[in-house]
Amino acid sequence: MSCSRGQANPDTQTKLRLFADSGGYCQRPDCANRLFVDTGSKNIHLAEMAHIIAASGDGPRGDASVSQEDKGAYGNLILLCANCHTMVDKVPEDFPDALMQDWKRKHVERIAALFGAFEYSDRATARKALEPALAENRAIFEKYGPDNDYRENPESDDAKAWQRKMRSIILPNNRKVLAILDANRRHLNKGESGVLEAFRQHVDDLEVKHLGEGGNVAQRFPNGMNKILLEEASGS
Repeated sequence: MSCSRGQANPDTQTKLRLFADSGGYCQRPDCANRLFVDTGSKNIHLAEMAHIIAASGDGPRGDASVSQEDKGAYGNLILLCANCHTMVDKVPEDFPDALMQDWKRKHVERIAALFGAFEYSDRATARKALEPALAENRAIFEKYGPDNDYRENPESDDAKAWQRKMRSIILPNNRKVLAILDANRRHLNKGESGVLEAFRQHVDDLEVKHLGEGGNVAQRFPNGMNKILLEEASGS
C-alpha cells in the first residue's frame, strides 16, 4: 500500500483506516479480490491506494485546484487491487471521482453487513454474532501466538505463520468484532463499555505494529473480552 507523492502521501492512520474500511477486499463493488493473500509460505498484499483525484494536476481525474494535503486525505483515497487500480487510471473518463466515491461508500456498507454489524435485539444474539471471530482468533493465538516456544527464534516457521495469520485473519476479525460491538453498545453495561474501549486500543496498536510503522508497544488483549455480553447486564 505504498505511495510516494509528497503531501499527497497519506499518513499511517489514514492507511490503517483504509485497510479497516476495506475489510481486506478491493473496494470496487464488482471485484471480489482479497487484498491480503496467504500463499502458504508468505502473506502478500495486493492492495494499492488509489487517489480518486490524482496526486498530480495532469493525472487521472486531476484537479489542480485541490491542495496536495487534501489529495492525501482519507476522503480522496480508495483501496483497490492492482488490476482495478490500473483500470481506473488507464481510462479515467469511465471512472469519474463521483463514481469512485460511491464505490467506497457502498463497500463500507457491504462490509458492515458482511461483518454482521447490525443492532441485535438482545445481548445473547449479539454475543452469538461475535463468537466465531473471537474463537478463531483465540485458536490461532494459542497455536501460533508469540507466547509459544518459538519466541526466541523470530525466523522459525511458526513465527512466520503467526505473522501471516495475524494479517490475513486476526486483524480483519478484530475489525469485525469492533463493528458488531459498536452497533450494539446499548447492550453493554458500564464495565463492558470500558472493555470495548481497551479492545479498540489493542486493535489499533496491533494494526500499527503489523501494518503500519512496526511499533513494538501493543496493549494486550483485554481479559474481559472473553466474557463480553455473556452474562446478564449489570453494573450499568
